[in-house]
Amino acid sequence: MIHEYDIRILPRQAASESGIKSYLKQEKGIEADSLRILRRSIDARQHTIYINMRVRAYVGESPTDEPFTTIHYPDVSDRCAAIVVGAGPGGLFAALRLIELGIRPIVLERGKDVHERRKDIALISRQHKVDPESNYSFGEGGAGAYSDGKLYTRSKKRGNTERILNIFCQHGASTNILVDAHPHIGTDRLPRVIENMRKTIIGCGGEVRFQTKVTGLLVHADQVCGVKAVSQTEGTPPHEEELHGPVILATGHSARDVYRWLYADGIEIEAKDLAIGVRLEHPAHLIDQIQYHSREGKGQYLPTAEYAYVTQVGQRGVYSFCMCPGGTVVPAASGPRQVVVNGMSASLRNSPWSNSGMVVELHHEDICHPTLMPHIKPDNPLSMLCLQEELEQLCWKQGGCTQVAPAQRMEDFVRGRLSTTLPSTSYTPGITSSPLHEWLPPFIQTRLAQGFRQMGSNNRGFLTNEALMIAIETRTSAPVRILRNHETLQHIRLQGLYPCGEGAGYAGGIVSAAIDGERCAECLAAQMK
Repeated sequence: MIHEYDIRILPRQAASESGIKSYLKQEKGIEADSLRILRRSIDARQHTIYINMRVRAYVGESPTDEPFTTIHYPDVSDRCAAIVVGAGPGGLFAALRLIELGIRPIVLERGKDVHERRKDIALISRQHKVDPESNYSFGEGGAGAYSDGKLYTRSKKRGNTERILNIFCQHGASTNILVDAHPHIGTDRLPRVIENMRKTIIGCGGEVRFQTKVTGLLVHADQVCGVKAVSQTEGTPPHEEELHGPVILATGHSARDVYRWLYADGIEIEAKDLAIGVRLEHPAHLIDQIQYHSREGKGQYLPTAEYAYVTQVGQRGVYSFCMCPGGTVVPAASGPRQVVVNGMSASLRNSPWSNSGMVVELHHEDICHPTLMPHIKPDNPLSMLCLQEELEQLCWKQGGCTQVAPAQRMEDFVRGRLSTTLPSTSYTPGITSSPLHEWLPPFIQTRLAQGFRQMGSNNRGFLTNEALMIAIETRTSAPVRILRNHETLQHIRLQGLYPCGEGAGYAGGIVSAAIDGERCAECLAAQMK
């Protein structure tokens, strides 16, 4: 027989299958031969921590079904082609969905494959050298490949998140992502999953071309019929070519050259609200103590603690973003004369530090006030992009024109004083003490400081000089939205162009970008019928 139960048990009981079976025997009167955990979440709202679970108990039998649904991908080698620009989650899931729908994807990625890309990322920390085509933002897997692999999303209304997680599992991700409330693959494991997706695409007759940079669209009578691209393989001269077919444009939120040539070519885009702030790094044990209400911290049976804080200051949100428990702060610049930070966690989440973006919600009018940043023109759809670039370059100068990042202790920032010393950090290129309270724009600095005060009053111990602010976090989302039709997802003027994912301004994170990639593929296939 098979029974399903929603149970609420202590962490030490939930830590092993034998503990769960013992609980079921005592509380439900059954002796389970096998178990399958269907859902799992932590309830840390009270002093006593509980694990909420939905479990399927098998009595007198064993599970016969797979924990995830397998999708069949047909051979499309002789089918009509579509161009997918970008091999991040939006592009990869678009390509896989195109194969399901009988269309041959040609994926063009300006960066390198996920393994070669790792070497260039290492050089950013060791030599402060940023390859503008291969970095934390550009390359196979997109920005998410080496910045954590968190799969939590609030985009359930947009599509089937469970389907996306199943596809990850089919390509090698742990089935724990189907169970946990906040699923996470980990930066150490996600590259293998991405590589397996590429193998599926190629094995079904699709193409994946690396170091191939799209430089423009082929347009005829308001119809996009392909792209212009430059092959930039190392050791060979650049090779220009044209590829034909409808285009899914999934280039990510850091492809600023794409935004610029779209704007120059008269393709409708608009400035988009975003959020800017810092990476805030605490000792992981301190966050464990705060979140689990215990001096012992997480103890033996709990994972490294997460948090999600939000408050309102001056009619704008101040909130944590991309929280990385037991993680590291990484250099996320995608070009010269930039310092940008992001966060990541390996699958074990066992770093001594925990970090999150702490950011301030910005609207277009915030930066276009004539007394604040008069050189940024309000009618320019690239205005938010210009603000990002200006702040990143300012950080680069503050750090001595290297990847060293300006930093300040949290309480010193709130009190408006320079930090005479800095704590140890996970940020490997190095940090330097800097008065962030003086040079951050006032519409960020004042709200961030007040937000920290409010968060500290609600969470004792959070506002502390043990915590380190590392500047600057600007890549929370795209600074631009590429306008598209609500129903067909095509660009509002150009048929055959499908702006996709986070870079187009329609997603925020791996899963929502994957969902949008699938939707774009479906709309493209419907138009090709």
